[in-house]
Amino acid sequence: MAVIEIQNLTYTYPATSHPALREVSLTVEAGEFVAIIGPNGAGKSTLCYTLAGFIPHFFKGELQGEVRVAGQDIRRVRLEDWVLKVGLVFQNPFNQISGAKFTVYEEIAFGLENIGVPREEMKRRVEEVMALTGIEDLADRSPYALSGGQQQRVALASILVMQPEVLVLDEPTSQLDPIGTREVFQVIRRLAHQGVTIIMAEHKVEWIAEYADRVIALAEGRVIGTGTPADVLTDPRLPDYGIGISRYTAVARRAAGEGLWPAERRLPVTLDEAEAGFRAVEEAHAHLH
Repeated sequence: MAVIEIQNLTYTYPATSHPALREVSLTVEAGEFVAIIGPNGAGKSTLCYTLAGFIPHFFKGELQGEVRVAGQDIRRVRLEDWVLKVGLVFQNPFNQISGAKFTVYEEIAFGLENIGVPREEMKRRVEEVMALTGIEDLADRSPYALSGGQQQRVALASILVMQPEVLVLDEPTSQLDPIGTREVFQVIRRLAHQGVTIIMAEHKVEWIAEYADRVIALAEGRVIGTGTPADVLTDPRLPDYGIGISRYTAVARRAAGEGLWPAERRLPVTLDEAEAGFRAVEEAHAHLH
């Protein structure tokens, strides 16, 4: 069942002449983890803001086409209702901290307080998401006394605690080291397995290759490719659009040009795939000698 349905979406910000998104059409199924890739200015954040309802309810501009989430038209809902259905995690976690609370625990509970969740349920939900995001030891710290990576996890927890049906993340690992990045991707995949629909704008293609169900490539506001990570991340056009590719794909593509990658084997996008391919080359070479 499609949770997100977008048909011919074109959006232009106020006081600009060129659309940020152009004729974008896509569907996302319940529990699917979809990654959005593209260079800066491709429209990734604009797509995130649209799904989260900020467009057209906060950023006005001109929106054409249809955007529906769980059967509801984005134009016909109130933003205060929509945010309970679709949660948005910003690229800069500092922008997401309320400033109204003194501790991480209180910050995460803030949204639940605003919608009147009973105290015992609030306590359970806050403790669950803190454990899920690995920040239990930060409970009594000030949100402003944390590192960027720690703030990013607090921002993620403050959205997850609201239990949205759809989770939209705009480059959520930009402040994280590789260990923190892996932990966030693992949390997100676990949520998808639990039925949460995930849309993530992200540059880190090697992590996308390992964790995402599907990849959508954007350039100049248009969808230029959609499919499995193996299909999209090996598209030879990506570098022409300024989209980075996996180091494993780059090495194998160069090896293929020198006859050192099996012609019948798809280019790899993960370390395991690259290892298997080069091992096959090594074994074939050994048999010849």
